[in-house]
Amino acid sequence: MLELVKAGGWPMIPLLLLSLAALSIVIERFWALRKSTVMPVGLATEVTQWAMKGKIEAGHLSALEANSPLGALLAAVVEVRGKHHLQRSERIEDVGRHIVHRLEKFLPALGTIASVGPLLGLFGTVVGMIQMFLGILDHGMGDVNQLAGGIGKALVCTATGMIVAIPALIMHRTLRARIAGYMIDMEHDAMALDDALNKDAH
Repeated sequence: MLELVKAGGWPMIPLLLLSLAALSIVIERFWALRKSTVMPVGLATEVTQWAMKGKIEAGHLSALEANSPLGALLAAVVEVRGKHHLQRSERIEDVGRHIVHRLEKFLPALGTIASVGPLLGLFGTVVGMIQMFLGILDHGMGDVNQLAGGIGKALVCTATGMIVAIPALIMHRTLRARIAGYMIDMEHDAMALDDALNKDAH
């Protein structure tokens, strides 16, 4: 492994740093996007029961907002209860956008790594090929086997770029899909709470 890193030359350094960054982002996001953290079990039912009884006060709303992303969305629903349908919808959508932005933290960086990895790998290969051909100009063709080995070493960067990019792209899509699924479920819970709190106004 160390020999491959040496063969790729200095362009391997940013590629290795990108791989470490991607791994860190994936671990952090999978930990942050646990369902128990984003959508605590039974929270929607509990909030609905309390709200229907009129037992939710300002302090409860603040605690609910800090509880989880689902809690923040449900708190927004409770805050606008009794208002016009358009006002309620706009408020809920606005809070939803902020929640999506928070859940997608670091995902743009992961997507960038997935895009930049192959380009950086290709750049490293081009640098290696240029160095090899400059050596040929200075010292002649020399051994054909040595030339083939030089080309193989130059291609190490391209392979490394793909190794970095492919898992990063898969994880980026996976995390985005997980967030989209959470938002659909949270929207369902929010609409159910909104209907329960405003059924008399319909």
